[in-house]
Amino acid sequence: MKSLLAIRHVPFEDLGSLEAPLAEAGYSFRYVDAPSMDFARLTQANWDLLVVLGGPIGVDEQDDYPFLRDELQLLEDRFKRRGPTLGICLGAQLVAHALGARVHKARAVEIGWKPLKLTAAGQDSSLQYFTSPVFHWHGDAFDLPAGARLLASTENCPHQAFSFGGTLLALQFHPEVTARGLEQWYVGHTGELRKHGLPVAGLRQEAARHAPTLARQSAEFLREWLSLL
Repeated sequence: MKSLLAIRHVPFEDLGSLEAPLAEAGYSFRYVDAPSMDFARLTQANWDLLVVLGGPIGVDEQDDYPFLRDELQLLEDRFKRRGPTLGICLGAQLVAHALGARVHKARAVEIGWKPLKLTAAGQDSSLQYFTSPVFHWHGDAFDLPAGARLLASTENCPHQAFSFGGTLLALQFHPEVTARGLEQWYVGHTGELRKHGLPVAGLRQEAARHAPTLARQSAEFLREWLSLL
């Protein structure tokens, strides 16, 4: 079995629909919770794949959440070893920051379902399977790191996905969500939904419409990306 470490920032933002194709690809996975993790212990292990998941905090909140500094150091050390890494949402922002790029407020908060606009490089990558709306939930964005390949964008977020070398992939959007799993998000992030005037009923209807297709396309994406590592 190949080993996978998944770093969570809140318990309900997990691997979701990606768990099944990862298991099919021969990965056994372990979750660790970043806020209470001793990251020094993690540097001793050489995981076959590292996945850094999302969360409601920002890269620039390191004074309030000091563990982010240790998490960034873990990423920098891993990049030096060219260890395969996938960052999702906050995870993508951490990857970008660890590669020297600026993380900042997005042009507008993106919460909900909308399609990606793939670049030519994106159309020639494993992201080619994302032909239907994908799920977004973020208020921050990142600049493109030097040497990275831009793969996708949306109107309010020009840098939705990038690859770096042959082993790093950062996705601002969420390929992993399921309609059932998002019920946890609606509760855990209720304050943000109310702040932006977003009714849960509308998000639930959109998830029922788009989440099954996203799960299929995410599985196809993941199988191809893993085959290239």
